[in-house]
Order: sequence, then structure tokens, then C-alpha cells
Amino acid sequence: MAGSEAAWQAAHMGVPVVIHEMRPEVKTFAHRTGDLAEMVCSNSFRSDDDEQNAVGLLHWEMRAANGLIMQTAEKHRIPAGGALAVDRDPFAQSVTAALVAHPNITVEYGAIDTLPEDGHWIIATGPLTSEGLGKAIASETGAESLAFFDAIAPILYYDSIDMSRAWMQSRYDKGETEEERTAYLNCPMDKAQYEAFIDALLTAEKTEFHEGETAGYFDGCLPIEVMAERGRETLRHGPMKPVGLTNPHQPDIKPWAVVQLRRDNALGTLYNIVGFQTKMKYGAQKEVLRMIPGLENASFARLGGIHRNTFINSPTLLDNQMRLRSRPHIRFAGQITGVEGYVESAAMGLLAGRMAAAEILGAPLADPPQDSAMGALIHHITGGAEAKTFQPMNVNFGLFRPVDGLKGGRRGRKDRYKAYTDRAKAAWSDWLAKS
Repeated sequence: MAGSEAAWQAAHMGVPVVIHEMRPEVKTFAHRTGDLAEMVCSNSFRSDDDEQNAVGLLHWEMRAANGLIMQTAEKHRIPAGGALAVDRDPFAQSVTAALVAHPNITVEYGAIDTLPEDGHWIIATGPLTSEGLGKAIASETGAESLAFFDAIAPILYYDSIDMSRAWMQSRYDKGETEEERTAYLNCPMDKAQYEAFIDALLTAEKTEFHEGETAGYFDGCLPIEVMAERGRETLRHGPMKPVGLTNPHQPDIKPWAVVQLRRDNALGTLYNIVGFQTKMKYGAQKEVLRMIPGLENASFARLGGIHRNTFINSPTLLDNQMRLRSRPHIRFAGQITGVEGYVESAAMGLLAGRMAAAEILGAPLADPPQDSAMGALIHHITGGAEAKTFQPMNVNFGLFRPVDGLKGGRRGRKDRYKAYTDRAKAAWSDWLAKS
């Protein structure tokens, strides 16, 4: 998705482009064809609502920017309620045909296993980067390995947490400032609640590995189910340990266990559940995690999951133009940058293609406006996210700067989302006009 969109954008700006595609010469367990932009998971680009949904807004911005992926999706759209779903094989075939037919684009088939030394390059290899190139990227970036079963923790919206049950406190009140001493959000459990939670965790439906997936777990990110299987007290002495904390709502009662959440972005609108990497299926996750006191009505920006993944630590490795800091002639785009989903991947390809072409043409682009969906997403992966806990992320309104003058909480959510999208469309339209 990202490479296809990047090539399309750069070619339309008048820059000759060569696409290097390893398939079908080099296959993966997930792909079936050699078509560009093949959809290997679902056939959906998710919600197409550009007024109440962040991914729908991203659709709108890509359409406004002459995005190939969105244009082609419209041509092969099939009924899916409010979602944008496509007939996947004709979709990929049409994307491939459009790119091959473009006078400024050449497609070369075969794997590239080293980082190029010169020229202008965009690496958009997705979550299944070839072994050779993966090793080259790891060698350059200092990562020991970029391929692993990525067990990721759920992220939820702060405004959906019941703060009459939860409280803010770091263990033992550590920290020199008030912000540091209240860096964690805590949800307490008594013994009965903990035992019921462990029972639900152990019996919940889990995701199994796909055939052909042989990577190990990411070190230090064992799924909570695996930890719980090692003993019922494992979590209570691990990520759910209650030590060093006092519940101000019930100061005389010591919790049996405590679930901690940590802010996941600079805005403080998103919180991840610390140590709660999971391979539970989505429906089971919502049921089990809403058993946690304070999270009964939790709204999730991203549910946890487990899959083979390849991505770089973009907040430390990429600049605001998506260039590799150590080799600025190389840009990264798509899922390998730490965005999650077809649409987000294609969106980062759109930006990378435009930025690379503009640099080649001697007229570098201004940074995308942070109040647009594109800008919010690229800001998150190139500096807005916490580098130490960086994990792949879908676009969501938690990445957006708050809109002044609107009510907080659920009652104002519809108005708030409309304000986000109105502001984003104006900002994106202005940026496109000046680019």
C-alpha cells in the first residue's frame, strides 16, 4: 500500500520512479500473488465516515491529495455498511495496472537485501520485510532483530476511564515533580475481583499463530495469558503488583492487585495498560478488560494483539520528513514506520512520495499540519509517541490536539469529533494548496 501510493504521488509530481517488488520471485506465507497493493488480511479500509471517524477523515484527506489507493478502492467498492470495503483481487490488479501504465514509473522485480548507498529511496516493505533487508535495517539502526511475534497491549481513551474508582500515582510517589509523581493511572482490585479476572483470562479465546510464522516473542513482552498460565499469582507479583500505592478513594484498604495505565502520547488523551500485552481475541479482550474496576466503560483506541511484525523505532530514527537520520537519502513509509492498517500505511506512503519528490525538485515541503489526520499521524510516529514504549498505532482522535471551547467527556464526543474533522479538512486543504 505505502510503496504503491508513494510511487504514484512522486510520479504525478514529474519525478521518474522505479518500484522494486520482490514478489513473486520471493514469496511470503501471507501473499498469494505478485500484484502490488495485495490485501493480505481483510478487504476493508474501515469506516468511511469523514465527520465522526479518524480513519474516515484520513480517507477524505487522501482523496483530496489524488490518492491512488482511495481512487481505486472507490472503483472496486462493495457493500459494507458504513465501511469502505473492496473486491480485493480486482483492487490489487487495478493498482498494479495503473502504476505499470504510468509513464514515469518502472517496476523491477527482485529482492533488495542491502541499504542503498546513494540516490533517493523509500523503504515501504510492510510487516513482512525480507530477511536480508531486515538484517541490513537492523544493522544500521542498532536493533538486534526487527522480526518477532509482537504482543501489544491495548490502548484506551482517557476520557472513558472512571476516575471515581481510579487514581493517579507513581509507585512510592517516585519523581521530582508532581507530573512524575502522578505519571501512572491505577485501577485497584480486591482478591475476589482478581481471582475472577484470572479465571476469565485463562479461559478467554486466544489468537493462534498462522502457519509459517516461526519468530519468537518480543523479549520482555510476553502476553498476560502466558504469564497467568505460569501461576495464578504471577501477574499479582508482576505488572499487577499493588506495592507502593495508596488508593485515595479507600485509603484504609490495601488493594490485592493493581492494574496500571501509562500515558501513551504527549497530549494525555491515550493510555496503555502497562504489561498487558495480549493474544486474546478482540471480543474477549473487551469483556475481560472491562472487568477491571474503572474500565467498565472503557473505549479502546487500539486493542491488543499478536502477529509477526517488522517496524522501526521511528521516534528515534526518523526526522520529520520521514528520513532515516543516519542516512537521509533513505525514507521509510508504511507499516514499517509503526503505523497500523492499510489506510495509515498508504497515507504515510503518500507523504513520503510527495516529500521525496519535492526534495528532488528542489522545493522541500512544509511539514503537514498537525491538526490534519496525516499530520497527527506523522507527528505521532516521528516524535509525539514515547520512544521507549513505541508500538504500531492506528489513526484515532486521541492523536489530535484538543479543540478549545468544547465539552469533555462522552456527552460532547460527537461535537468534538466534528470539530476535529472540520479543523483537519481546513488545515489539510490549505497545506495542499501551498504544496
